[in-house]
Amino acid sequence: MISFLEILFSTGLSFLLLSIIFIPLERVYPAHAQQKLFRPEWLLDLMFFLGQYFIWSTIVLFCISFLENTLNQYLLPKCFLTHIWSQAFWVQCIEVIFLSDILIYWAHRLQHQNAFLWRFHKVHHSAKHLDWLASHREHPFDTLYTITIINLPAILLGFPLQTLSFLVLFRGVWAIYIHSNININIGFLKYIIGSPNLHHWHHDQDVHKGNYANISPLMDLIFGTFYEKKEFPITYGLKEESPKYYLGHIIQPLLWKKKEKQ
Repeated sequence: MISFLEILFSTGLSFLLLSIIFIPLERVYPAHAQQKLFRPEWLLDLMFFLGQYFIWSTIVLFCISFLENTLNQYLLPKCFLTHIWSQAFWVQCIEVIFLSDILIYWAHRLQHQNAFLWRFHKVHHSAKHLDWLASHREHPFDTLYTITIINLPAILLGFPLQTLSFLVLFRGVWAIYIHSNININIGFLKYIIGSPNLHHWHHDQDVHKGNYANISPLMDLIFGTFYEKKEFPITYGLKEESPKYYLGHIIQPLLWKKKEKQ
């Protein structure tokens, strides 16, 4: 069982490392040069960061671990697991990336089309300013949905998540990067691994703009939802009013409503 001090240390270390990496990049290569470090709603996004690391990540990881153990123990044949584990590491990585990218693309697209899923996902889209800290603005149910879908291929195919820990870490850091206030031209690579510019347009006030892919934009290119402009969006967030406080964002999606605006 992870102790409170271990969680506190992990949270503090994560905040320190991410700050050291992203704050200088956002100052030197800003997408929006006028955006300040302590911009509006910075404290709100800090609360999301602390909530995610202190509370929700532990619960989400427990659910993922329980699902993995249950499937490996009761649903997947031992001979199948043995075959999967005998594959080269790079083969496992390719299979997991390809399958998870397909699943998360459609799962993310569904979040923008289904009223119930959008109720939780729109918390993430309520951010009016994007930077590395704003990437942590997520409802815990939305986080559980996304992380489960991303890891589902690895779990269903019997891949040990510990073996693919580098892949999981890369996805997490890259998700923070594409939300950051950074404008670095990586040329043709952006069509393979994505970029902040592409994902910022996903956070435009037109919530059906496109760019649903998790890492590689190839799924958007294949299924016709790719959107690109040289400049970055001017306005972000939702056209409707959102709660101003952390608990409001957590509680509001749980309240039943007749209609959901999208």
